[in-house]
Amino acid sequence: METHAVVLQDPMGISLQSVPLIPANTSDAIVQVRHSGISTGTEKLLWSGQMPPFPGMGYPLIPGYEAMGEVVEVASNSNLRAGDEVFIPGANCFGDVRGLFGAAAATVATDPKRLVKLEAGFGTQGALLALAATARHAIAAPGASLPDLIVGHGALGRLLARFTVLRGGTPTVWEIDPQRRAGDHGYDVLAPDTDASAEYRCIYDATGDAGLLNTLIGKLAKGGEIVLAGFYPDPVSFAFPPAFMKEARLRIAAEWTRQDMIATVSLMNAGKLVLDDLITHRAAASDAVDAYRTAFTDASCLKMILDWDGAI
Repeated sequence: METHAVVLQDPMGISLQSVPLIPANTSDAIVQVRHSGISTGTEKLLWSGQMPPFPGMGYPLIPGYEAMGEVVEVASNSNLRAGDEVFIPGANCFGDVRGLFGAAAATVATDPKRLVKLEAGFGTQGALLALAATARHAIAAPGASLPDLIVGHGALGRLLARFTVLRGGTPTVWEIDPQRRAGDHGYDVLAPDTDASAEYRCIYDATGDAGLLNTLIGKLAKGGEIVLAGFYPDPVSFAFPPAFMKEARLRIAAEWTRQDMIATVSLMNAGKLVLDDLITHRAAASDAVDAYRTAFTDASCLKMILDWDGAI
């Protein structure tokens, strides 16, 4: 079997190619991808060549860990059935082409236990489940404090804010781009240099910019916490004396867990968490080269979705 997939041959060398589809074993589910999202965090680092050494890293590779689709084949002992709509966190089923993360393809084969069943009708927003679950993971970690400041109002920053509001918080958000500050969000979105507040108890950074750390420490209350919720390609360092004086605490939030997925799906099912408005751009998979460039270079793009149906 073969399938079409987005392939990063090397940094900046992106194309749509036909690649082998090799199920690992007979129990793998075969899923037809409907929609896949483009991550402006980790995928941008793979595209630009800035990704630091990472397990499974290497070229050529198929990116993508945000996809939803329909089960085509699955073993009879699985909890899934043909026709089920599912979230696909990625796949590694493409022969010599690495699956990191492997969801930007027309068809994938993967262990059905990795898939998350979606309610019929979730549609495109089902592809955003991983990003939403990642935000939930940061907010809902054991002992985690709700942020009173979130840095960055891209898709991840907005999701962090939404989970904060759902839990009864009222965050302030910093955003340097005027386009991303616009609108009525239910919380304040400010240019950082206009924020007169002197101290925050808990700051979540969603930018992936390690250079902001000294600035954020300066905004902390004594004993406050900074949560690194993005992905940071550069070494994270900070001036010790200000952090010492503040008795600052630092926490790193990693990717989602299965429980985060389940909890996030439950909120979506209940209509408490809506993701459709985060999708600002869409393109046919056949236009993937331009779509990836737009996702990574156009500040107005919160989330780019590739549509795979009928696009090849």
